[in-house]
Amino acid sequence: MYKHHSALGLVSALRPVQPVTLLRPHAATRAARFFAEKFPGKSLYAVKSNPSPDLLQVLWNAGVTHYDVASLGEVRLVAQTLPEATLCFMHPVKAEEAIAEAYFTYGVKTFSLDTIEELEKIMRATRGATDLNLLVRLRVSSDHSKLSLASKFGADPAEVKPLLQAVRQAADALGICFHVGSQAMSPNAYGEAMERVRAAIVEAAVTVDIVDVGGGFPSWYPGMEPPALESYFEVIHNAFEALPISYSAELWCEPGRALCAEYASVLVRVEKRRGNELYINDGAYGALFDAAHIGWRYPVKLVREQASDVRDMAFSFYGPTCDDLDHMTGPFMLPGDVQPGDYIEVGMLGAYGCAMRTGFNGFGVEDRVIVDDEPMASLYTGATERPAASNVITL
Repeated sequence: MYKHHSALGLVSALRPVQPVTLLRPHAATRAARFFAEKFPGKSLYAVKSNPSPDLLQVLWNAGVTHYDVASLGEVRLVAQTLPEATLCFMHPVKAEEAIAEAYFTYGVKTFSLDTIEELEKIMRATRGATDLNLLVRLRVSSDHSKLSLASKFGADPAEVKPLLQAVRQAADALGICFHVGSQAMSPNAYGEAMERVRAAIVEAAVTVDIVDVGGGFPSWYPGMEPPALESYFEVIHNAFEALPISYSAELWCEPGRALCAEYASVLVRVEKRRGNELYINDGAYGALFDAAHIGWRYPVKLVREQASDVRDMAFSFYGPTCDDLDHMTGPFMLPGDVQPGDYIEVGMLGAYGCAMRTGFNGFGVEDRVIVDDEPMASLYTGATERPAASNVITL
């Protein structure tokens, strides 16, 4: 894999034709160490946010030893990449065959569920195993988050009490988990969810061994500037300490975006300009899936040897495929003189961007290059960095 100091150095040296994913292992290392040192419990990396084996190895080297896997494919990937890692199968609906292979072949002992039917499936698949950590997923609000995860999973409130009591009888360790939604913009999201945990424990009158607050920890994007992560940790710690559980109970979390967003950005080339629309060589079927389909806005900057002194204007992007859906409305703020042949760096794509890339329409080829410079924004460098004012719109 090539290595350059920065995106500009790469552009000057190579003038790449294909999109280039710029990898910053030092940024992922910093994020992992931050969670390892400051989160008051155990951190499980949510593999779905970026399953790159290179990233998995970076996180492992930085002290992340537990991994939240959502499929048999992720189980196999992490087991092959990190044979000593602890895997937790946290998808609440799993194929019985997947449970069996995970348990008997890969030694997975932690599973989540949200129904009695799933509990019965797990017990059948593991042949009545008595060494399982079973976590009941509660349905909680996503009101504080940019992307809801409140509708698909989570035990029906009327079923929580009997479900917890049934799982307590089957599990070696009983846990409760939840997910407040992706990109939670307030620590209150976790405080309110922990109140649901408290109520569930009291009503079911069970001993709980694990409380898993899930993911949702944010990164920085234009128009989405979260509080410091320490404030989230403080709310979670205080709520956990107030729960009616034993002193030996464990606190877990499942960061995905927060560990990997700063790990990667994508360098694209402008192929055509039509007014305020830029045709670039990556898009909705590549790393910019979220920018197209849910209107996610990423920081951008023009990568040119001679800096532009032209005032910024709002652009939208079209990707390289023949599909009209390959459109990212933005707005993306760039100097008004951007033109074909220019390069643009799109930041904070280590989370989900790299994971969503396809080969639709024959596109999807990319190069990967390690760079030494800092990501376009960071929540881990003391004072949070921001892209230059000329490259980002303020809401």
